[in-house]
Amino acid sequence: MVSGAAWAQAPAKGGAANLAMVGEPQGLDPMVSTADLVGTIMQHVYETLYTFDGNWNVAPMLAEAAPTVSKDGLTYTIPLRKGVKLHNGRDLNAEDVVASLQRWMELSPRGKAVGKELASITAKGPLSVELKLKAPYAPLLAQLALPSGMAAIMAKESIAPQLKEFIGTGPYKFKERRPDQFTVLTRFDEYSSRKEAPSGYAGRREALLDELRFVPVPSANTRVEGALSGQFQYADLLPVEAIGRVEKGAPGVVPIVTKNFGFPYIVFNTKEGVLAQQPMRKAVQTAMGAGEMLAAGFGDNRFFVVEPNFFPKGTPYYSEAGGKLYNERNPAVAKEQAAKAGYNGQPVRIMASRQYEFHYNMALVMSEQLKKAGFKTDLQVVDWATLVQRRNDSKLWDVYFTHSGLFPEPMLSPPQLGDGAPGWWDSAAKKSTLQAFNQETNIAKRGALWGQVQQTVYDEVPFVEVGKFNALSARSAKLQGYTPAIWPFFWNTSLAK
Repeated sequence: MVSGAAWAQAPAKGGAANLAMVGEPQGLDPMVSTADLVGTIMQHVYETLYTFDGNWNVAPMLAEAAPTVSKDGLTYTIPLRKGVKLHNGRDLNAEDVVASLQRWMELSPRGKAVGKELASITAKGPLSVELKLKAPYAPLLAQLALPSGMAAIMAKESIAPQLKEFIGTGPYKFKERRPDQFTVLTRFDEYSSRKEAPSGYAGRREALLDELRFVPVPSANTRVEGALSGQFQYADLLPVEAIGRVEKGAPGVVPIVTKNFGFPYIVFNTKEGVLAQQPMRKAVQTAMGAGEMLAAGFGDNRFFVVEPNFFPKGTPYYSEAGGKLYNERNPAVAKEQAAKAGYNGQPVRIMASRQYEFHYNMALVMSEQLKKAGFKTDLQVVDWATLVQRRNDSKLWDVYFTHSGLFPEPMLSPPQLGDGAPGWWDSAAKKSTLQAFNQETNIAKRGALWGQVQQTVYDEVPFVEVGKFNALSARSAKLQGYTPAIWPFFWNTSLAK
């Protein structure tokens, strides 16, 4: 959050920032793609009805305020801000919002999930939208707020199955894209900002830079070199082992550690194989040491956090439920549990990919931990595309390694909380705890109900969340006002003269 004192100094306007990204976006349609890169770029062009503040609470953006919700929890009436300008010069209205959300529910994976819950969406006058649900659905506003697979609000006349014009309300306008070279956005001088102080993605947004140039740089080492040489004012997602070079390499470069960036997790096959029964998964859980795995995966302890809570302290879903079952690393007890469960020497097939080196390094450690508890292991190292294909066949694996961004709404990840994802977790306790959680719309009550879901995950072991990891990026010391974020944003940032 930027303090009032910092704002009082009136940051300099003007200049262009070269921003090194991890690659070329597949496209610029933020609904069609759930890729973080697309959301990162296009959140400057398009805005959402709601967004997240610095504590991951839902806050209004294009909406004037929180929705009015009917007593039965089925009707949400969303008031829109008056006088918000679109990039084509006219004012945003409820018809733009309805048309945008209908397109989102047709094309976006997240939108489709919301569409299944929705009975109708209608404009109620020029500045009000009504959403009617089939049953209470608490994740609704979080789904509308996420920059990834975005419920982007766009000018209705620009809407098409394939977008040819990118007309939003954001602080920057689309100017030009040259594949494999850059995507350029320019300041929107008629931008209608909120008045609240900036906090996370919420509050006042100001386009201080004339131009944002998003440059695809797939080589992580090239991003490091470009940051150190001053070629880039910002370089995204650098290898954690580069921290020493970034700290000492050039006086004008500032390392950025984005905390709670994501979490590695290990999925168990609950459908068939050696770990299909809960007592056997329990034995594996007892043998595992998350701390050792994270140390192997990330090395520098600035880049990982060993803790049992799925969500960080200070967020609505922080809970210590089930924490006693985390990071036990007790081979003797695990051996007893496995014997009682009828273990007779079948190998535990562990699938991991070296494309994510931290997955592979953690899998090596897990394999050794299980061997100490008397398990046989079969470590299968495959490329990521093969792993994604093979995990759909329950006959081929017992455990696989993956990771997720740390999203603010529990139902956004991991997919094992939904239905039918690899691992095929399905139980009475899962159904009852998730139903109670998803139908409760009061955030304080939802927080307590999440604790029951987290306890069920620890008890039934459909997956194990290993811990949290932090990400490394870098910026020029001249790029001022930058706030570390999962989807980096560059409104409220300026270049010192």
